[in-house]
Amino acid sequence: MRKTKIYSWSSSPQNAALTSNLTEEQRKQLRALLGNAELSLLYKASVHGYQASAFHQRCDRQGPTLLVAYNHSGYIFGGYTSVDYAQSGQYVTDQDTFLFSLQGKIPVCIKMNTGHNARYDDTGGPNFGQQVYFCYNNQPLVYNSGSNAFSINTATMYGNDTQLSEFEVYKVEQSSQVSTEEKPWRNVLWTAERKDKLMEMIRNHKPLVTSVSRVRILMIGPVGAGKSSFFNSINSIFMGRITSKAMSGSAGTSLTTQFRTYPVKDGREGKQLPFVLCDTMGLEEQSGAGLDIEDISSILQGHVPDRYKFNPTAPFQPDEQKASRPASLQEKIHCVVYVIDATKISLMSDKLQEKLASIRRKVNSLGIAQIVLMTKVDEACPLVEKDLQSLYVSSYIKSKVQEVSSRLGVPVSCVLPVKNYSQELELELNCDVLLLTALQQMLNFADDYLDDVGHE
Repeated sequence: MRKTKIYSWSSSPQNAALTSNLTEEQRKQLRALLGNAELSLLYKASVHGYQASAFHQRCDRQGPTLLVAYNHSGYIFGGYTSVDYAQSGQYVTDQDTFLFSLQGKIPVCIKMNTGHNARYDDTGGPNFGQQVYFCYNNQPLVYNSGSNAFSINTATMYGNDTQLSEFEVYKVEQSSQVSTEEKPWRNVLWTAERKDKLMEMIRNHKPLVTSVSRVRILMIGPVGAGKSSFFNSINSIFMGRITSKAMSGSAGTSLTTQFRTYPVKDGREGKQLPFVLCDTMGLEEQSGAGLDIEDISSILQGHVPDRYKFNPTAPFQPDEQKASRPASLQEKIHCVVYVIDATKISLMSDKLQEKLASIRRKVNSLGIAQIVLMTKVDEACPLVEKDLQSLYVSSYIKSKVQEVSSRLGVPVSCVLPVKNYSQELELELNCDVLLLTALQQMLNFADDYLDDVGHE
């Protein structure tokens, strides 16, 4: 792997040519996370010293900066702030600040929790949220105070190895052409007309097989990925206001404990739309917890009734009378949607990946159409958080889509990034367009499956 040589502006011999420890690939990934910004190396601890004074001498009043730390265990991690260091003695608020960890060369972005200051801007070494301190006490150390400005797992972020082998700070300069001139890797019309057209197409959708009145779409995914939130978001769009019919949240274990089939109405007094979203218990990596793979098989084949309460230690047993006759095509699942959190793709355990792979094998054997819904794209990429229309210009999101595709073994064209409604009080056009585009694609895929079954 080639190291990148970055030239600083200083003419002193010590600074004439600072060499970055980042490989070109890692540098590219970090630039993508920042919206393809340019990175110029300002400070390198092995050259300038780990003292806070050396850091401030080279990094104060330089605008947005990216800190990159390296430890003896091979972890690369750090943070970004858009607000200058100035030793002002003031608390700094910065909604753009985030921490990151390079996992398998793809950075995991950790946003700051709401209601916290980004840092106290003093003469000490750099810190994030008065929680994660770099060059702590003028030593090659990282220190986590245990505060809750960021929800981090230090074992995942830096392997609990607090000894730094190197520490670098880069000046971040945004290129004004990125968002306007870069060619989108997918084309989306972000207009009210497009939203209206999608809603009309969904309202008028007729399943290809006449015996099926409504397409049944099964949502499968890890705990907290956003299955129930997707239903709430679609329901909100057609209701014309934010709704929360399905339980959703951020609990450690699944909030959905029953098999639920959610029809959606076209407005409060409107007719039911031609699809049903089926929600399941969240997947958990350990066996005997979360949704059982045998249960999924029963759901796919139409044997599990609405409001059936899952038992993670014992799979569903259909009664003998029902088990003896195959379910009708109307009762079966016509499209399977895997819901994956964009911020946790790189952190997915081998056990969970294997669980998803075995589910995919089962779904494949039944010939059912499959899609991946990649949620929380705004939390994964700061560029997208600022403007959802940047989604298909973001090379970072593109790399996440490719990572999901390779981890789950689905084509890139079947991975659909979306942002569910979570804390908003009002509907938002860009959000609606993404969600409706995903739903329309699910209906199209279900049609492909029904077309196949119809010919059989």
